[in-house]
Amino acid sequence: MSHSRREAIRAAAMTGVAIAAGGLGTMTSAAKAALPDYASHDALSLAALVRDGEVSPLELLEAAIGRAQEQDARLNFIAQELFDYARERVAAGLPDGPFRGVPFLIKDLHMHIAGQRSGQGSRFYNDYRPDFTSELVNRHEAAGLVIFGKTTTPEFGLTGTTESLAEGPTRNPWNLAHSAGGSSGGAAAAVAAGVIPLAHASDGGGSIRIPASNCGLFGLKPSRGRVPMGPQRTEGWGGNSTNGAISRSVRDSAALLDATAGIEPGSRYSAPEPPGSFLSQVGADPGRLRIALMLTPISGAPVAQEVKDAVLATARLCESLGHHVEEASPQVDAAAMGAANFALISTALASDLDERAAATGLPISPETLEKITLGFYGYGHQVPGTAVAKANVTLQEIAVAVARFMDDYDVILSPVLADPPPKLGVFDLDKDDFAAWGQAVGAHTAFTGLFNATGQPSMSVPLGKSREGLPIGSMFTARYGDEAGLLRLAGQLERAAPWFGKTPEGIA
Repeated sequence: MSHSRREAIRAAAMTGVAIAAGGLGTMTSAAKAALPDYASHDALSLAALVRDGEVSPLELLEAAIGRAQEQDARLNFIAQELFDYARERVAAGLPDGPFRGVPFLIKDLHMHIAGQRSGQGSRFYNDYRPDFTSELVNRHEAAGLVIFGKTTTPEFGLTGTTESLAEGPTRNPWNLAHSAGGSSGGAAAAVAAGVIPLAHASDGGGSIRIPASNCGLFGLKPSRGRVPMGPQRTEGWGGNSTNGAISRSVRDSAALLDATAGIEPGSRYSAPEPPGSFLSQVGADPGRLRIALMLTPISGAPVAQEVKDAVLATARLCESLGHHVEEASPQVDAAAMGAANFALISTALASDLDERAAATGLPISPETLEKITLGFYGYGHQVPGTAVAKANVTLQEIAVAVARFMDDYDVILSPVLADPPPKLGVFDLDKDDFAAWGQAVGAHTAFTGLFNATGQPSMSVPLGKSREGLPIGSMFTARYGDEAGLLRLAGQLERAAPWFGKTPEGIA
């Protein structure tokens, strides 16, 4: 790095600190001057700059804060600012992990830092400050990541868009009238806007893959039990939910998985050990894969032709790389799966809300909760214990059926969503007709939930575009525990059809 550039970066960092202290506004111009090529780096590349002494963690942090303040004003992806918390951690000294000094955002849903607000996308948790830190946060920070904020989510992650009465709508950087997806839409918007190259995300029914697809990013949902969920509890929504990330490069997601994977105390699940590091898989040869092409979801919901066309183009790309692709789908009772998920989610939600109400005296009402959330809550109190037991059995039966289907295939290729990214206001939780909302969301997200039920690793790869120029992801799902196989394929696809440099207009 030249002396002049080094001095510019240092000046920008000091400008950022001065502005933070004096409340003079954002440091956007200084950040841009300091790191004009910031968005050309992925997280591992930024960490290499720190390791080589070309930039300091504070300088990177201030550049990220400046970009975040600028982009949040138009996109609305920050739920909680933790700027001072991050500065204090940097000043105290960072551990020497693989991401040392890299700015990072975590999702504001079941990801806690002791003493910091955790809003869960809800007015009902407006002043909630837990007295413990999530195990995954500890692992993020041990890897050297610098957490400087929490990203937006719909109320309790209940829908496939990131819009809430508590935080407002999160906009898609590719088109501000459209949804960034959900429930990790804040994470996806921040990464797509070039604020950070990698962000925490979670997925209980598609919530990593949906926003990754909508925002033109890579999103991997790990296998059940791969990444910690605790310490309060080690599973979410009956084992459907898992933590992961959204990134611009495949290798960042792989390296983060290496840094965070592993059983936690009390865990009910432990995913199989990979054949080496996940990062090492990204450049490895995937071999000749047997790929099942699934163009119709198990529910039979209609799929937009431009989505089918995008996935068919991906299938042709896979064939050109030497893989065998044929149309095939597992046979699953979609209605039974939907009923099982509804029972598990609604009862879990009702239990959590009752506990919060008892602890705080807050009313469970339209003044504290959104309309659809209240619908889930009401249903949760009507579900008998036997229905919850049956729901668990149903999901286990589905997992067995899909595992047997995959005796003949290495990977399932399908759309992520049935339609291109929708406009804002279509799938939010402020709706009067619960049944109509459920049918609409279920049809739109008809592909993703199956692999939450089975616990399989599943990824969205940004290979397609709609007629309007909005991203369309292709979803690949492997056998339980085989993230390594997905990462080998993802690395091959990334080399064959690079997407890293494809960013929304105005992002640099």
